[in-house]
Amino acid sequence: MKITVERTKNPKQKPASEHLVFGNTFSDHMFICDYSTEKGWHDARIIPYQNISIPPSNMTLHYGQSIFEGLKAYKTADKKVNLFRPIENIRRLNASCIRMCIPPIDEAFGVEAIKTLVDVDRDWIPEEEGTSLYIRPFIFATDAHLGVRPSNTYSFVIITGPVGAYYKEGINPVKIYVESKYVRAVVGGLGEAKAAANYAASLKAQVEAKEKGYTQVLWLDGVEKKYIEEVGTMNVFFIIGNEVVTPKLTGSILPGITRKSSVDLLKSWGYETNERRITIQEVYDAHEKGQLKEVFGTGTAAVISPVGELNWNGNAIQIGDGKTGPVSQRLYDTMTGIQYGKLPDTMNWIVRV
Repeated sequence: MKITVERTKNPKQKPASEHLVFGNTFSDHMFICDYSTEKGWHDARIIPYQNISIPPSNMTLHYGQSIFEGLKAYKTADKKVNLFRPIENIRRLNASCIRMCIPPIDEAFGVEAIKTLVDVDRDWIPEEEGTSLYIRPFIFATDAHLGVRPSNTYSFVIITGPVGAYYKEGINPVKIYVESKYVRAVVGGLGEAKAAANYAASLKAQVEAKEKGYTQVLWLDGVEKKYIEEVGTMNVFFIIGNEVVTPKLTGSILPGITRKSSVDLLKSWGYETNERRITIQEVYDAHEKGQLKEVFGTGTAAVISPVGELNWNGNAIQIGDGKTGPVSQRLYDTMTGIQYGKLPDTMNWIVRV
């Protein structure tokens, strides 16, 4: 499918890199592609960034048939532009499509749409250490209809914007509150899809955690409330003794791309790395025995985020003296080194724009 390009006649002023706040600034252009049952996906175009007009009866507003992805573009020292495993994002987008009764998109076309938009707005990619261009593909229902059924029409949209660090702590450890009251997802629900509804369901717990002074929430399983699942914006890893553990993908956990990449790197380095069910009690027992060496989260936004404190039912424990552990640091340095072109891409993860 051909992608037409209409360039803006009124370029926006770009913010200084030191003033970048994650998710507040958007680039000059956006990508849109429409779907109907008669035409399939059609009319792929890049246009100036602008508002989207929808009627009050738009089905997404009422029934939440919406999914999204998140990835980044990185500018290297020699001004080249790298994408990190974009095909994985499109594959996960399509998995979310299937779960939400949305027609999937062609994988190669999805990657091409991202590359074309990033190329048009490549001047928006900041160059300072730790900055990047965040890319947000999303699909939402566009039927004007009241009644619970899948929509017959959709829009596939991509927007981008320059970003700095997701957490103000950066690579320094964050404080995490273990959620025992609220439930994010259960097996058979939407937990493994990147659906907008998942994030709406997490807001109440997140607000209450922040009121207690914590950066994010660690979710437990929705049935027994003892098995660890994920952090609100990240997958999570634990180093207990000589074993690296991340919760097994059971159907209620988002299959993170940074998680997958971290597992690949850890195994290539010779670490005993297991994807299995792990209880919060096991983590606390390991801490009591002095065996809990590191805890860290993984995700596109923060890459690697060390955890310095966990609080479960009022029992707060400190991990690694509140400092970034060596494995967390090595993963961060390696992942970002590959993304920014400072280290060789031995895994063939980088796609050049």
